[in-house]
Amino acid sequence: MMKKIYFATILAFLVINSFAQIKTTVTKSAIAFKIKNMGITCTGVFNGLQADVQFKPADLAGSSIIASIETATVNTDNEMRDNHLKSADYFDVATYPKITLKSVSFKHKSGDNYTGSFNVTIKDKTKLIEVPFTYTEKGNTAVFNGSFKVNRKDFGVGGNSMVLADEATVTVNAEIKTP
Repeated sequence: MMKKIYFATILAFLVINSFAQIKTTVTKSAIAFKIKNMGITCTGVFNGLQADVQFKPADLAGSSIIASIETATVNTDNEMRDNHLKSADYFDVATYPKITLKSVSFKHKSGDNYTGSFNVTIKDKTKLIEVPFTYTEKGNTAVFNGSFKVNRKDFGVGGNSMVLADEATVTVNAEIKTP
């Protein structure tokens, strides 16, 4: 009987630890976007980056990044525009509170330069996107910097528009604590 309890305890411990959520401490982040609207470049940011980063340059196959931002944090320094972006026409923050990014694979380019294939999900629509980025470590801090383009129509953001560009550029700068 004691062996069964011991075995059950060990099994429970292993299961709980293997499914535990590891949250990386993001110490600084800037998630910015820009898109042309009526020929003028409009910019904005999202705040509140949360991430589970298990990135190891020596083991790219064993590396992973899962990150999310809250759509309600969109900020373009224009309250009326921000409220419109939060509506069902754009990000529909009441129904879709997060944008997520999950790594599929990584490739080393040269030096500190990498490319990651990520499943990006916006409004329950997922698309595989290549994201070139740099990764540097200094002490117990790692810094990611990357920029990529998304087609807003692939995610049902903004509908059909003759004045709003289809393509937006997203820039990600994040600093995390490393173990």
